Amino acid sequence: MTNDRPFNLLISNDDGIFAMGVRTLADTLAKAGHHVTVVCPDRERSATGHGLTLHQPIRANRVDSIFHPNVTAWSCSGTPSDCVKLALHALLEVRPDFVLSGINHGSNLGTDVLYSGTVSAAMEGVIEGIPSVALSLASFKSSEFPTAAQFARTLLAKFAQNPLKEATLLNINVPPVTPDAIAGVTIARQGLRRYIEQFEKRIDPRGKSYYWLAGEVIEDIEQSDRLHLPDGIPTDVRAIQENYITITPLQYNLTDVRSVDQLLNNPSLYGL
Repeated sequence: MTNDRPFNLLISNDDGIFAMGVRTLADTLAKAGHHVTVVCPDRERSATGHGLTLHQPIRANRVDSIFHPNVTAWSCSGTPSDCVKLALHALLEVRPDFVLSGINHGSNLGTDVLYSGTVSAAMEGVIEGIPSVALSLASFKSSEFPTAAQFARTLLAKFAQNPLKEATLLNINVPPVTPDAIAGVTIARQGLRRYIEQFEKRIDPRGKSYYWLAGEVIEDIEQSDRLHLPDGIPTDVRAIQENYITITPLQYNLTDVRSVDQLLNNPSLYGL
């Protein structure tokens, strides 16, 4: 047992119940004395966004022996958002103090957050009024999950001393390096990450065509700041390239305040 204040934690992901990232996160936090429940998809459900299962039943099964003995784990047939909803309203007896999602194998930077099942699972917690954290390792090849898991443990210990004032979502990306190579931790704004979309046309064994999405990422595109943030706050995409752990607060309210002002000041634009 450590000196960490124990929290009730709900952990989910989009890489599936057997992914190394979620096992590393859950086991690290359980060993630190936290009360951990894991509810994850029964298979990989990456890039499902905030999708929900509405037209078929959702099934959940207990999973034993692959996690730390103090972890209660479930696999769920639904999406990451389904997992969090099911946990909060059917599986858990005690409301969690935090919802954590990850550790995702691959970054969730810039506009990736709009598609990410990892971020959507955490956002589901915020919608329910629970502070939430999405954690991603910024590489598909590296398995440096312990660095991200230890950062999550440290962050929770800090929250025990200085609680968040309201439910928010912190989107955290960790560079795929050892702890001694981390440049630091920085608050970052959401960058713009676009892809050159490529649909590769193929032919199946029956002679029918199908398409496989194989887009190429454009790492960082500078854009004008419409958020009125202080000068000097880097984008998450740029900071991760410099080996910083990035923390980007996100919200589900997508209202474009500047455009609201523009429309109110020019009513003729919308027919008034």
